[in-house]
Amino acid sequence: MSPTTAAPTAIPLEAPRLGEPYLLTPGPLTTAYSVKEAMLRDWGSWDGDFRAMTAELRRHLLEIAGDVDGEFDCVPIQGSGSFSVEAMLGSFVPKDGKVLVLMNGAYGKRISQTLTYLGRAHVDIDKGDYMPPRGHEVAAALEADPEITHVVVVHCETSSGILNPLKEISETVYAHGRKLLVDSMSAFGAVPAGIADFRYEAIVSSANKCIEGVPGFGFVLARKSALEEARGNSHSLSLDIHAQWDHMNKTGQWRFTPPTHVVAAFLEALRIHREEGGIAARGGRYARNRDVMVAGMRGLGFETLLADQWLSPVIVTFFSPAHPAFAFDRFYALMKEKGFIIYPGKLTVVDSFRIGCIGRMDEHVMRRVVEAARNSLAEMGVDTAAPPAIALEERSRLAA
Repeated sequence: MSPTTAAPTAIPLEAPRLGEPYLLTPGPLTTAYSVKEAMLRDWGSWDGDFRAMTAELRRHLLEIAGDVDGEFDCVPIQGSGSFSVEAMLGSFVPKDGKVLVLMNGAYGKRISQTLTYLGRAHVDIDKGDYMPPRGHEVAAALEADPEITHVVVVHCETSSGILNPLKEISETVYAHGRKLLVDSMSAFGAVPAGIADFRYEAIVSSANKCIEGVPGFGFVLARKSALEEARGNSHSLSLDIHAQWDHMNKTGQWRFTPPTHVVAAFLEALRIHREEGGIAARGGRYARNRDVMVAGMRGLGFETLLADQWLSPVIVTFFSPAHPAFAFDRFYALMKEKGFIIYPGKLTVVDSFRIGCIGRMDEHVMRRVVEAARNSLAEMGVDTAAPPAIALEERSRLAA
């Protein structure tokens, strides 16, 4: 966890105006009131005003990705982020292609499961709950199997909170003449994931993540050459990225009923993102949220799953205390009473929970999170948050 260079927030961000709890999750997340307010107007999906909104959305996302040469295009897809991931896999991997899936958590496993549903040949590198896939492992797999055409990786695996080494992986993939597809669901907009940061054919994210919009659609940023080659690949009418792209470019419209209110909210979220200072500023705020929260939680005796170098600014996994009086359900309820909704853990070896750092909140809020945790432990009769020995043994695997 390198110290963030982001300046402290001098003026605290506005608290949720409706009094709802902060969502300390990887999305849906706490949004600005103006984002919510943008959804109060109705829009005609065929109307020129809404078509202009769609064009603006696509243009701004390409700007965030740094597409200065016009080599990429943006295709929004209705539904959750998983819809966009499935659309990417089904559209860009031909039916006779073969995929190497890099798995180190729940979302890599979901990609593998999706490919099975799609009937696409695939092999997995499974690193367990959190160990990062490395370039030399990818190289060995590609050299051993010349039939592999594509590699798929999750950018930020939020089941643990790790940022996978995308530049290292990307360089390996293209050095071996293969193509990379990236699930950047919980990183795009706050973590460098642009065209100049590492090479890929396509990358997907969602409206309700680091741009701080609300759920309802995802989006694919892809090379135009890959979009052209995707014609006829898709298993699905509604998830056919080439068809959606072609239709949008010809008509300015979505093929099926678009989430009009969500698009309006997302445009306001994009405005706030630009006003804040883009990726660097948004990522800097999230990193400071993480730094303040992690330091405070460690002060209470909690231990993080990941060593500092692997901690993302998106979400942090903590080991549950070994104390016999600690029960996550009770801890969750007490934290919610104090205005904070946290997230259960996804580790299979030891008990854990997660606290997100993204959304419309700052370090002032994170200090309150730590205080809420302190008071919740006291109410439970837990005088130390130290984890069991097996948890620290598990963490030592990553340092080995």
